Amino acid sequence: MQRITVLGATGSIGVSTLDVVARHPGRYSVYALSAHSRVEELAAQCVQFRPARAVVGTAAAADRLAALLRAAGVKTEVEWGEQALCSIASAAETDSVMAAIVGAAGLAPTLAAARAGKKVLLANKEALVMSGQLFMDAVHASGAVLLPIDSEHNAIFQSMPQFGGKMPEVRDASAGIAKILLTASGGPFLTRDVATLDAVTPEQACKHPNWSMGRKISVDSATMMNKGLEVIEAHWLFGAPADRIEVVIHPQSVIHSMVSYTDGSVLAQLGNPDMRTPIAHALAYPERIASGVAQLDLTQMAGLHFHQPDFERFPCLQLAFDALRAGGTAPALLNAANEVAVQAFLDLKIGFRQIDRVIAHVVDTLPHGDAHSIEAVMAQDAAARAAAEACVAGLAK
Repeated sequence: MQRITVLGATGSIGVSTLDVVARHPGRYSVYALSAHSRVEELAAQCVQFRPARAVVGTAAAADRLAALLRAAGVKTEVEWGEQALCSIASAAETDSVMAAIVGAAGLAPTLAAARAGKKVLLANKEALVMSGQLFMDAVHASGAVLLPIDSEHNAIFQSMPQFGGKMPEVRDASAGIAKILLTASGGPFLTRDVATLDAVTPEQACKHPNWSMGRKISVDSATMMNKGLEVIEAHWLFGAPADRIEVVIHPQSVIHSMVSYTDGSVLAQLGNPDMRTPIAHALAYPERIASGVAQLDLTQMAGLHFHQPDFERFPCLQLAFDALRAGGTAPALLNAANEVAVQAFLDLKIGFRQIDRVIAHVVDTLPHGDAHSIEAVMAQDAAARAAAEACVAGLAK
């Protein structure tokens, strides 16, 4: 019986994880669940899975959750705050941690799980974007098992050779890997006239053609910042230099990513666009279990198409490549500025095409420090947020 902690249980990844877990009651049990403010949804999950512990973001949310669980006769211990998140992520009673908290808020508990040597199912890309070297050092020092959940990185993982359970790095010549090919749907505005993108609404930006995701990630997909963050994540996961990571637009989202080899071979992972596939793969790795996802019927495919991304349409993708090449805390600045800018767009404070302008302003004006400690990273994160907020205020006038 594998005991699981789900960080971000009420989000789309968390819900999908619990769906897979529920299909295998003899194989998995839930040790702990967390959510920030969706108390009612978390209470329902606690009633179904009976975790030992549940963590929310505030004291008020904890009081509300505790009351709901008392009324339901559920004895789950209720806690709140970042320290409690780190505690459930590193607890001796848990074997695997699904790290699915969106944004910088997920960094500390995900790092705690890595330092505790857990099996870390990584859906929080910010842990690597903000502090890639620190995070990978923690994984190697503790012996943690790191498995990617993003469909693209999970596809790359499945398409790479593994010798004795150890995945080679792209920069390791003996692996014979030429480059990584990250596929991207292109989001909802792939063919929309670039001149009209200033008029995009949050509702339009959140209407992804293939995937069901939260609002922040949906906007990131529309700007292709999501793909940019995945480029940085791939660099750390697979030891891939920036010039050996390529983004390919693939609107059908059937091929989730590919690995190109020096002998001319290209290996790809295909499947229906459903996050339960990579979740099930990581939960059971190296075995395979049923995920609840329908089998892919290739005979029903009208065609699979690929083309290069347009950086005029998707300037955020270029900003991410630039930050990766700059190194240090540049990716942390990029991530923080993006979080502020996306929220400002969702709150109707700035327009869609102003998101990349806020990010560029922050990354270009703030100094790039060394990401030598979590304190240094978080200081740069705070500085970037303050600069982004000021930029948003100026644009909103």
